[in-house]
Amino acid sequence: MENQRLLLFAALVFVLFMLWQNWLEFQAVKHPPPAPPVATAPVGPAPGQPALIPGQDVPTAAPIANVGLQALGSGQRVHVSTDLFEAEIDTVGGDLRQVGLRTYPESIQQRDQPFLLLKDRGAEIFIAQSGLLARNNEPAPNHYAPFTADQSEYRLADGQDTLEVPLHWTDPSGLKVTKIYTFRRGSFLVELNQRVENGSTGDWQGSQYRQFQRTPPHKTSGYFGGGVTTYTGAVISTPDQRYEKISFDNIAKKALDQTVKGGWIAMIQHYFLGAWIPGSGETDSFYTRVVGGNRYVVGMTGMEQTVPAGATGDFRTGLYIGPKLPSVLAETAPNLQLTVDYGMLTIIAEPLFWLLKAIHTILGNWGWAIIFLTILIKLTFYKLSETSYRSMANMRRLAPELTRLKEIYGDDKQKMNEAMMGLYKKEKVNPLGGCLPIMVQIPVFIALYWVLVESVQLRQAPFMLWIHDLAIPDPYYVLPLIMGVTMFVQQKLSPAPPDPIQAKVMMALPVVFTFMFLWFPAGLVLYWVVNNMLSITQQYVITKRVEAGGYSPAKSGDSFLSKQTSKLVDLAKKQLVKPPPRRKGK
Repeated sequence: MENQRLLLFAALVFVLFMLWQNWLEFQAVKHPPPAPPVATAPVGPAPGQPALIPGQDVPTAAPIANVGLQALGSGQRVHVSTDLFEAEIDTVGGDLRQVGLRTYPESIQQRDQPFLLLKDRGAEIFIAQSGLLARNNEPAPNHYAPFTADQSEYRLADGQDTLEVPLHWTDPSGLKVTKIYTFRRGSFLVELNQRVENGSTGDWQGSQYRQFQRTPPHKTSGYFGGGVTTYTGAVISTPDQRYEKISFDNIAKKALDQTVKGGWIAMIQHYFLGAWIPGSGETDSFYTRVVGGNRYVVGMTGMEQTVPAGATGDFRTGLYIGPKLPSVLAETAPNLQLTVDYGMLTIIAEPLFWLLKAIHTILGNWGWAIIFLTILIKLTFYKLSETSYRSMANMRRLAPELTRLKEIYGDDKQKMNEAMMGLYKKEKVNPLGGCLPIMVQIPVFIALYWVLVESVQLRQAPFMLWIHDLAIPDPYYVLPLIMGVTMFVQQKLSPAPPDPIQAKVMMALPVVFTFMFLWFPAGLVLYWVVNNMLSITQQYVITKRVEAGGYSPAKSGDSFLSKQTSKLVDLAKKQLVKPPPRRKGK
């Protein structure tokens, strides 16, 4: 039965691929890469010395020193508290070293502790750096330069909408640079202005650079680690390529050096990202580098500006630090919403997410929103599913006759196939009729899968009873076990393959999928459970009607889809009964 073989093959390929992928992730956790050597002191230019020159001991277009994990250097910490952030800025370089997201707790058990997106302590680092590059060895502060702060703590007060945090750097020549971070109430977009006040006697020429520096995550989120594997690494957007991933491995193989007008750079992870966003129409040089063996950098360098003696010049940019909220990202920068990565099925996934969000607005619970969205999708494909289940029911009705034909013809596959095709034509049953409608629905199911995986709204979102977080596995494995039972019932309702080995493998699939789903997020398993239950109900009703004569085989050939599959069956029959070519001389 070609229908069963195709389904069996697709299911096995899916299972083996997912298990293999996540076994590799599991091994990465057990055997993490060695940590880079530890340096005892910061490496960089001495205070008051010229900036590092691109092309010498540092990568082109950005002053990045090849240092160890502990060689970031640290001075005074400036604490910033807003309605969305708990942040720390270091006076060495004016780097944004730590950012906690107050509206996204670390976990359900630690609701008073903001999730740390940027961090410079521990085994993993992820920081935002910026600085200036000057021409002809003129003075300019890079991310090793010592800044001074007016105060050690800043807080966005009630009724205050904007908070500015200035850091100061001064050169004996009279050049002054003020690095100003501007935080706004209700916004994950931080504005950065590197203001140059040229008090020297000559013109100053230079450019700004902005970059992220991070180490690869040691933890993984595969099935063996408790979750779903998602991409962590660098991404860029250009006019030619709206969204391009640059993995850590690709950065290690080849450094990026690309001039771009517009666009942005980012480091993304599951649910969250950091993105440097230049001004509209600005031309920058995008670059990537490996630093110290285990640090990966993605950054951009702007075009040179001239600040005449006695004048002031501003170097402005935007820095998004926060969750992957599609509507917010779309308003922040063109194509930034693509960091909510639905893959190749984005055109299907985006409307599904919009519908899921609209249902949640009405119901106020993401779990019930998933259930109602599943019902709506099932209703949309009701007629296709009906065609599929009707074909399966007819195949099940013919199962005893197919078994009898197998006993008659034994190993004579050609005779067996001819007899099967004749039976199908006589009973007006299409063996492909149960498969093709399912194939049409697969892209929608996959798109919904990624919608549920990528939606930060499901993170720590409760459903009911024991499900307190739809983004993590069911703590008691109830939903995966229910899913396995429903899959087993579906197998019983479907026609069994005539081959006993295929039949045993098909019956083993519910066990395999149940094992996989033990580590799926509860929201995903909830979708599968509801979908399976609806499918069982529809398939049971149709099967009973077919067995009772409610759906005549003749009617099952009236639809356009059935007519097309009939043509495929007839073509296959012609190929099977085609006489062998005559030999010469016979």
